[in-house]
Amino acid sequence: MNSTTPTILLVEDDQSMARAYLAYLADEPYDVTHVATGAEALAELERQAPDIMLLDLRLPDMEGFEVLQWAQEQELPTASVVITGHGSINAAVESMRLGAGDFLVKPFSKDRLAITLKNLQERQTLSQMVQTYREEIDRHSYCGFVGSSLAMQKVYTIIDSAAATKATVFITGESGTGKEVCAEAIHRQSPRAKGPFIAVNCGAIPKDLMESELFGHVKGAFSGAVRDRDGAARMANGGTLFLDEICEMELALQPKLLRFLQTGTFQRVGSSQTEPVDVRIICATNRDPQVEVDAGRFREDLYYRLHVLPVALPPLRERHEDTVEIARHFLQRYSSEEGKTFARFAPEVEEVLTAYDWPGNVRQLQNVVRNIVVLNQGDTVTPTMLPAPLDEPSTVNTATATAGAKTAPAAPPLSIGDDAASSLEEAIRPLAELEREAIERAVALCDNNVPRAAHYLGISAATIYRKKSAWQARDREAGR
Repeated sequence: MNSTTPTILLVEDDQSMARAYLAYLADEPYDVTHVATGAEALAELERQAPDIMLLDLRLPDMEGFEVLQWAQEQELPTASVVITGHGSINAAVESMRLGAGDFLVKPFSKDRLAITLKNLQERQTLSQMVQTYREEIDRHSYCGFVGSSLAMQKVYTIIDSAAATKATVFITGESGTGKEVCAEAIHRQSPRAKGPFIAVNCGAIPKDLMESELFGHVKGAFSGAVRDRDGAARMANGGTLFLDEICEMELALQPKLLRFLQTGTFQRVGSSQTEPVDVRIICATNRDPQVEVDAGRFREDLYYRLHVLPVALPPLRERHEDTVEIARHFLQRYSSEEGKTFARFAPEVEEVLTAYDWPGNVRQLQNVVRNIVVLNQGDTVTPTMLPAPLDEPSTVNTATATAGAKTAPAAPPLSIGDDAASSLEEAIRPLAELEREAIERAVALCDNNVPRAAHYLGISAATIYRKKSAWQARDREAGR
């Protein structure tokens, strides 16, 4: 954003609506210019790009998409908010794919507009900070995270930038991606690092106790309240309050949380006294918050109050290059804790770890490594040590057997005069031979890429590595 007063270009052809929006912005710290057509908007954008553009999608001379697309093609440093009616929300979503930062559905209030513009400014400032640091940072670990992929470098940089502000952070990501690690990292890197970090799991606390857990209660407020008790808000004073699984919060409590966020004050259960606190809010969810809002399970106004600085944690399957690095970290850690001598993974094990999709993300990888260390001995992790599901039962599916059968030479026809045992021995080959031929043929067709061959065969890569090891041992014993 500019260092001077932020500028807004309002593109709205309905004069009555335009006057309403201008009135909304009259007391806000913005320099606003209004135009009524797409052509005028393009002329203003070409003359001097504003900080923010409020763009109606339906204009008399062109679609708002055209203005948005032109601004994107010119790479203008302008953040856009599209304005749409209820019947064209899909169009608004499409416009966000073209670069719009947010959208407003008519009619909207002054407060809704103010929050949207504030959030947009925060995001744009953060984006500029990320761009500044991106080329300077190349870290293999960071505040509890392990991984040097580009996706994680971006997360580290966002944490650095977010930590320096007071803005609310909204973390999203699948289970096991490290949302609480991220929240703690933001706290530890912030000016509040010496203050408390209080975490509340909104999905683990009974709904009847949630308000007391957050705001505390006074003696006699309810059955069992035998003394005054501080809630998480009071305990986090001067520090950070982390609301994990925020989308699990009961609708009835959400207005009270919204008021707490707006005023910085709260009331204990059973008390009429208002208490102020100074806390920084970080929240997280493994759900899609927009879906929860659309379904009516999460208040829209609360979502926009919380969703200021979004941090999206990538699943492990989207950063395969980090898998071995993380596994080595846990191997060293658990070997030390358990008094074991493990120091490395065999190359074929590292291939299996990299090829697996890890639906449970880092938490699942962590548990697999701990399982290996606890149940085995040695200095190198070998394929035979891999637990389920990385080492599925060694069963060959029908397709594998069929593939092996295709490679076998045609069985000689039996004749009445042939020796029966000899003929059957020549006609029927051992299943183990067919299995080996099928696997070796698949590996060769996949350019020796074992995980890829395992995918097509319908077995685990660990099974192939184990069988190859057994075949090589038998070949050595046989002098082959």
